Amino acid sequence: MQFHYIAVEGPIGVGKSTVVEKLAERLDATTVFEEWKDNPFLKSFYDAKAGATFQVELFFLLSRYRQQQELQQRNLFSQYTLCDYLFEKSKLFAYLNLEDSELLIYEKLFTLLSETAPRPDLVIYLQAPTEVLIKRIRSRGRPEEESLSEEYLAEVNRAYNYYFFHYNTTPLLVVNTTDVDFAKRSSDLDDLMKQIETMGKGTQYYVPMSSRG
Repeated sequence: MQFHYIAVEGPIGVGKSTVVEKLAERLDATTVFEEWKDNPFLKSFYDAKAGATFQVELFFLLSRYRQQQELQQRNLFSQYTLCDYLFEKSKLFAYLNLEDSELLIYEKLFTLLSETAPRPDLVIYLQAPTEVLIKRIRSRGRPEEESLSEEYLAEVNRAYNYYFFHYNTTPLLVVNTTDVDFAKRSSDLDDLMKQIETMGKGTQYYVPMSSRG
């Protein structure tokens, strides 16, 4: 397969980590998962405490940067590596959550750090309607996500759709995940693997077989 470093992206609850885990099993790949549980400011952010938003976004930015720098130490072209986020995710959420005065500082730091972040060979963008995301989030029962409003999740989903509609940095595979179950149906994963293996340059939109009825 021509792609050695693949980033899987998408809004909260879409199933990024599951897809990375399943693809990694098929490809015998190294995995990189966002360390969101290690963010000490996350609970304060969900509880809407003053000052927590800038703290949580700054911590995520620096954590992702550290992970990406560790990737730089590996030979990304001699093995398969799967990551459950794109470094630019940091900026996307910052623009959703931060005040203008905070963004002035954040933007400068992000620009500086992003210059040395490795670029994936392929980005897989997992899509789903907001109501599907909400159902998946509620079903996994993470206490820290209970306070996420439907309005906020819809805003995040719109931001992702807008970002990837204009994305042209790397080959991009857009996957409609509404009716698929990559965790339990091997046929869905087989179908996704075929799409990845035949992927070329540019953007490709893919509706899995399970969604076609």
